[in-house]
Amino acid sequence: MTARLEPATPQLDTDLVGRVRRRLTDTAASPTPVAVIDAVRAEPAQALLGGTTLLRLSGRLYDEFAGAGPLGTLLVDPAVTDVVVNGPAEVWVDRGAGMVRADAAFPDEESLRRLAQRLAASCGRRLDDACPYVDARLPDGTRLHAVLPPVAVRGPYLSLRTFRHRAFTLAELVAAGTLTADAGQLVGAIVTARLAYLVTGGTGSGKTTLLATMLGLVPTDERIVVVEDATELRPAHPHCVALQSRPSNVEGVGTVTLRDLVRQALRMRPDRLVVGECRGAEVVDLLGALNTGHEGGAGTLHANRAVDVPARLEALGLLGGLSRDALHAQVVAGLQVVVHLGRSDGGRALEEICLLLPSGPARLVHAVTAWRRDGGPGPAVAALARLLASRGAPPPPVLGG
Repeated sequence: MTARLEPATPQLDTDLVGRVRRRLTDTAASPTPVAVIDAVRAEPAQALLGGTTLLRLSGRLYDEFAGAGPLGTLLVDPAVTDVVVNGPAEVWVDRGAGMVRADAAFPDEESLRRLAQRLAASCGRRLDDACPYVDARLPDGTRLHAVLPPVAVRGPYLSLRTFRHRAFTLAELVAAGTLTADAGQLVGAIVTARLAYLVTGGTGSGKTTLLATMLGLVPTDERIVVVEDATELRPAHPHCVALQSRPSNVEGVGTVTLRDLVRQALRMRPDRLVVGECRGAEVVDLLGALNTGHEGGAGTLHANRAVDVPARLEALGLLGGLSRDALHAQVVAGLQVVVHLGRSDGGRALEEICLLLPSGPARLVHAVTAWRRDGGPGPAVAALARLLASRGAPPPPVLGG
């Protein structure tokens, strides 16, 4: 990958950082924005700073003590979706068009380690030599993953995925190029028809973003119950409740798994049950729920291609003790659609919508294309149109409706 450098931003003076930190420690002051400003003003070399410069410098120092340090300005950029740190001198950022090198750095490995540990502590998680990695969510919703040496060979490594506080509307995704106008009509019809669907794609392809948008199309008189490992889905819907799994504590007890939560969600009178990311045996419970009258359920699943989805489901089903034949029978009865996302011209885009259809004497499920971004209607277009119509959703014009 060729590094494209962003415009340079001034770096903090490490001596000033140390002096201000000592001043805060000596006065027992918490590193609040006001306390940091006062500490900077007390520095003789900074006493004559103008108001704007003082605020900018104090903001950078506050990020160093209580925020995200050199990453602070990147994380507040509304265009940024991911920030990754591959060591003290290597920071990369993604604004939706792929990773580019950012002009940000840490003074040394120890300062990066301190930041990683402070961020983990703010989530109530441990990060040290005994537990050298952590996957957690910061108080503002940002997803944190950190790995310390020696597990991280040239680390520490940090991966931060920012949290969007407002879900995109369908029109915004069309305007951004994630959906074509035809695709927007199709996903709307899928929700209206209460079809059960999986949003699939690779890491960072926009699965959670699209799922949140689709859930925002659910009628307001329906109750959505969302189950996730880490809370990411915040659809614009007035009756959506979320359950989040919990790791074990330092004593190794207290774990609450996604499988536990799916079972609890079934007792919460869901009109639509959603599993934020199917990564293990919980797929068995989701399929079971979709076969007990809970229509219109959804989830996300990592898959390279839409045609790979049945194989991915088989692998996850085996983890839950479900045989191949039993899993395919469950999919035929309870799951209808795959909405697949990928990268297009460096951006995220809905590439394909497939129906999960059985074939052959064993009635094994295959993902058959109904619509493709670069080719329009596919072999399953008529079957999708009939399915939508049978559930009271007029097929969009792209399906011949």
